Amino acid sequence: MQKNINILNKRAKFEFEFIEKYTAGIVLAGTEIKSIRLGKASIADSFCEFQNGELFMINSHVEEYSFGTHYNHKAKSERKLLLNKKELKSLNKSVQNKGLTIVPLRLFTNEKGLAKVEIALAKGKKLYDKRETIKDRENKISLDRLKKAY
Repeated sequence: MQKNINILNKRAKFEFEFIEKYTAGIVLAGTEIKSIRLGKASIADSFCEFQNGELFMINSHVEEYSFGTHYNHKAKSERKLLLNKKELKSLNKSVQNKGLTIVPLRLFTNEKGLAKVEIALAKGKKLYDKRETIKDRENKISLDRLKKAY
């Protein structure tokens, strides 16, 4: 079992522009947390949405626990996120009024061994914004190469 788990959503940085970040707890079954501690989870295609005033992470994939019995969990299911009431209200207001989305950035375990999700209030990038991001990254790489050469 790994000590620190840090599962990233690499597509999120490319697809979205982050406005505000939050750290949320996540409601998991017993076999789900065991699979996460083994590093067998993915949040690449996941997103968050509100249902009855509560925030849920949709499309997150946690592999079934290999030593689980018939009590094993489903691999893809909705997982409830835990935030303060004030944070939930502000997020819900931003999503409904401004048309922003909530995207999970990383799934990690804290020092107590509890699973947490870092989520971000995000705005979708346009195609030209993505091109600009790629151009900036390539310019940075070429500058690093020049600095290394001299």
